[in-house]
Amino acid sequence: MQDRLFEDPDLVQFYDAENGWGDDTRYCLAMAEQAASVLDLGCGTGLLAAALGGPREVWGIDPAGAMLEVARHRPGGSAVTWVKADGRSVRLGRRFDLVVLTGHAFQCFLTDADQRALCETIAAHLAPGGRFIFDSRNPAREEWREWVPELSGREFDLPPHGRIAAWNDVSIDPATHIVTYETCYRTASGSIQKATSRIRFATRNDIAHRIAEAGLKVERWLGDWHGAPCDETSPEIIPIGGLA
Repeated sequence: MQDRLFEDPDLVQFYDAENGWGDDTRYCLAMAEQAASVLDLGCGTGLLAAALGGPREVWGIDPAGAMLEVARHRPGGSAVTWVKADGRSVRLGRRFDLVVLTGHAFQCFLTDADQRALCETIAAHLAPGGRFIFDSRNPAREEWREWVPELSGREFDLPPHGRIAAWNDVSIDPATHIVTYETCYRTASGSIQKATSRIRFATRNDIAHRIAEAGLKVERWLGDWHGAPCDETSPEIIPIGGLA
């Protein structure tokens, strides 16, 4: 199922205003300093990939054409090789020193098989001695409980639309740990754009199994993007590792 939040230009225009530079992109930028080549799986609008390009070989992969259109035209975008492809099946025929997935892109893969296939893609593109990193929200924190209209309301400025009001609504399937959430944007003119998205909240043990099944190993688990260790109260589950 296509997600309008990433596929529709009318909604993609809001993405960077809400998802600009954060702790995840800053951490991965620093991690890439010693890498001669980087693969950004789920690169979105290309903020991180474009910043990494130039002194190193960088490829950005995303299934959403509207996101890649923004990526190609951002400053630094011409130094990156952009590919529209599915992270579960893409094979580029080359290997990289670093493979990254930021912005909780891992959670967009909704089944064990999907997550295993994604990890196999990481393994297929890691050079000997290469490293991978990605993030997933810790389900024990139940962050989705805050994604309701009365708690999620926010505002930001976006030329030429002026002041944008945004909010979410949410439901969860306790059997699958799949969260369905709606994202809503209202412009100053009163126009409203909506998109429905689905993500999965996987446990650390589940993620560890998918990683091991793909022939990868974890060297370190972080619990946030400031380097804290991962435990049951951590907001994030962030594995860093390489080939087994």
